[in-house]
Amino acid sequence: MSALCDPPGAASPPPAPPQVPPGPPAAQELSQEVKAFLSGLDPVQGTPLSPPAHARCALRLLRCLPPARHAALQHLRGLFDDQVCSHLLQREGSAPSPAPKASPGAEVVQEVRRALAELVAANPRAWAPNVAAWASELMGQLSSKYAGRPGVPPPASLNELLQLWMSCPATRALLDIYSQCLAAMVGSCPDACVDALLDTSVQHSPHFDWVVAHVGSSFPGTIISRVLSCGLKDFCAHGGDAAGTATGDKRVPKIASVVGILGHLASRHAGSIKQELLRMFHESLGSTREHHKATVPFLLQLALMSPTLLATVSPELVDSLKPPVLNQLHQHFSAMPRDELDGVVGVVVHLLCHTSAGALRTLRFLLATAAPASVITAPGPALHEGVREACERLLQLLLLHLHKLVHGRSSPSLAECPARPVPFLDALRPHVRELCLDTLRLERKRCLWQHQLLALLAVHSAPHGAAEALFFLLALARTPEELALAPQLHAGLCAVLPDPLPAAITAAVAQIHAGRLPEPQLAQLLRNLALLLQHREGDGDGGDPALGAALARHLPDLAQLLLHPRPEVAEAACRLLAACPLPRALPPAHLLPAVRAAVRRFFAGLWLGDAAALAPGVRLLARLSAVSPAAAKAVLAQLVEGALRGRNAELFGGTAEPPGHEDAPVPPAVSLLDTNQRFTAGLNTSGGVWSVFHAGVIGRGLKPAAGTGQRAAEELSRNTQTFLSLVLRCCRGSWAARPGLGVSAEAAKAVAAALVEAVCPEAAGAELAWPPEELARATVERDLRILRRFRQHPLLFPLLRLVAGGHPALCYCSVLLRGLLASLVAHWDACRASSTVASPWHLRASCALVALLAEGSLLPPVLGNMHELFPELAPFEVHLLLLSVWDYLRENSPLPQKFTFQPELGVFRRDFGRDGDVGKHLAVLHSVLHRNIHRLGLLAGRFYP
Repeated sequence: MSALCDPPGAASPPPAPPQVPPGPPAAQELSQEVKAFLSGLDPVQGTPLSPPAHARCALRLLRCLPPARHAALQHLRGLFDDQVCSHLLQREGSAPSPAPKASPGAEVVQEVRRALAELVAANPRAWAPNVAAWASELMGQLSSKYAGRPGVPPPASLNELLQLWMSCPATRALLDIYSQCLAAMVGSCPDACVDALLDTSVQHSPHFDWVVAHVGSSFPGTIISRVLSCGLKDFCAHGGDAAGTATGDKRVPKIASVVGILGHLASRHAGSIKQELLRMFHESLGSTREHHKATVPFLLQLALMSPTLLATVSPELVDSLKPPVLNQLHQHFSAMPRDELDGVVGVVVHLLCHTSAGALRTLRFLLATAAPASVITAPGPALHEGVREACERLLQLLLLHLHKLVHGRSSPSLAECPARPVPFLDALRPHVRELCLDTLRLERKRCLWQHQLLALLAVHSAPHGAAEALFFLLALARTPEELALAPQLHAGLCAVLPDPLPAAITAAVAQIHAGRLPEPQLAQLLRNLALLLQHREGDGDGGDPALGAALARHLPDLAQLLLHPRPEVAEAACRLLAACPLPRALPPAHLLPAVRAAVRRFFAGLWLGDAAALAPGVRLLARLSAVSPAAAKAVLAQLVEGALRGRNAELFGGTAEPPGHEDAPVPPAVSLLDTNQRFTAGLNTSGGVWSVFHAGVIGRGLKPAAGTGQRAAEELSRNTQTFLSLVLRCCRGSWAARPGLGVSAEAAKAVAAALVEAVCPEAAGAELAWPPEELARATVERDLRILRRFRQHPLLFPLLRLVAGGHPALCYCSVLLRGLLASLVAHWDACRASSTVASPWHLRASCALVALLAEGSLLPPVLGNMHELFPELAPFEVHLLLLSVWDYLRENSPLPQKFTFQPELGVFRRDFGRDGDVGKHLAVLHSVLHRNIHRLGLLAGRFYP
């Protein structure tokens, strides 16, 4: 009898279950129960037993006759099946009762639950494995059988499915039975219960997942450790090894259930899963046990089948790979056959490509292990050379596999076919800046690997990824060697993608506009772009035409940087634009702001006094003027205006204009009476209406004292020469230059218009003809203002001389020449000094004016040479000679129509013979010569035609 009570498969003979008292009545009663159970008839009345009564009969046999437990449990399956079906039908009804009464079948279910609980509690080792297997298998069958019924959620909706089955009394009772069995065995040997769960999960997944999720949440520590242990045993039992892992061996049935169970638990118990996986990994190293040798392949297989588990453990696993662990790992795999080792490496490469957790950390670990940045090893255990070689091989295979994934698309053009997902590269995409910084360190082999990875990442995440990678390489490079990486990457990307350079420049401009670049980095970016655009020779095209074309599209945005408050940023922007090819068709809305900013940058360079800082501004303005005649006119106008207005006049020896009334400081109280008494109340009218003097402006006080510049003559001369050279280059930009001075008529005309606008804007566009004397008397105040501007700005005479070189452009400065000549005539008429040396500035101005008129062919050569006599004459004689010049110009107005173009020379010439007899205008000159013949006799021959 005791042999019949032993459950099959028990490890040791369990204690006998409680027996009924011996005796015929008990034996006779038990015999009747068996007959009733087998026949399904009531032993007294002979009528069929109801299902609840039949189930209670099976339950009594289960308690009193242990050998009949398999038959009894098999019969109870039908009871639970009926209850589940009734529950689902009730849910499908349109109006279920609010408080349904418990049916007899439901009461029997609870009796079964209590009876099995008592049996398991009385003898866990004998009952728990069998009852757990029965309960888990029954739950699996029921879950699969009713999976397609209306109202049953799909397996993917795990929470809804769990809620449905937990609301069913029958399935909830089965789940309670299994949980009690596992709880009873958890302290001794829970493998049998866990094995039953795994077996059922293999057969009925995914409909059985709700059971796994509930049990795992109730016993996380036990389930995780025992599931992994059972999975490893099954893996070893089915011959799992590295080769099988590499090929995705399907001979291990329980591993799918292991993956499913751990996947369900990962959301809430990721820490426990990670801790258990790491413990298994470290315990396997250095161990000679057979199942420990299979631990690493088993873990690799789990990672292959579950990206969730891989993402859970990979970051901490990488951190734990210190030199001692790496050395143990090398020793662990050193005895492995070559083909198995290759299989393991292939699996690791595959896992690296398909994991996104800790991708950057993993990459840096591989780089540091394969090729450390320093040859000086840190204190501690030395790393085995084989580990470095293995990491180097692993890294190369990783790059090769990524290359296949990135470039292996169905379409011949990567731009047409969307990229397949590569989790490793997707995880690296937010870290492009860090990758570029690591690449720019130029650390031996690591630089090559990082550059290859950067190219793969750029192609994979194109077009934005390619532009971003190029942008960071351009912005972060600090040396020419580092900067060379950007063209190399660009060349590689252009072979497989549309040119990403325009997008990279657009991204850079967007970063600049958003203010995300620190000012030192912004200056570095601009300098790097300028360095890439360095011209090969002369004024030819830039070194990188594609880059130049991309930058030219953003000329307005880059021109704004010329006004940046930080000098290094403005200087770098100027160098960049000076090297950038400019489009021929530049709209005025883009051209004029760029011209204004470039002119301002040029004068800023003049203030610095550094030739190296000034050269880019000069080159930029010359290139802007070469875009079109309109651009040249704009450049010349801005240059002239900038040189004559504001503090820039001090650069050329001029006097800065006083600030406007709104900008001037509040003046002290001024008494007009005191001022007039100090300067005499009456006007000095010795010069008649040609002289006007005042001490100030009512309401604004006295005129500010003229500034006296302290700049050296050499510096002033150098600034003037630089400015005039730039103006001359701009004049040659868009107009055909003639031999000699090289200023065309159109260029000189543009300078003339700019001069008139800057010196006397109210007279711009005035009549060119010389007015009669009575009309000239109405412009006395304007003439004095013109004279004052010439005294304040010594640069005006060199500019007028440049204009005079382009016949007949000086005619367009007629209003300036007329006002200056009128003021000089009035001055010499009022002067009572014995010699012209007493008025040095007026003497120089008179000589320069007559020379200009002669050089611009507004005076015939005989009259144009009289300025050589001025230093030797008295003031009244100079006055008479200037009056003769005035008379000639009044009769022969300086009009462009008097000039004739000569195609053979490419210049305009004036024939003074057409203007009539010049002799009547020479009478005063000859009289002055005769009067001073003792001093000027040697020069007399030059003034007779």
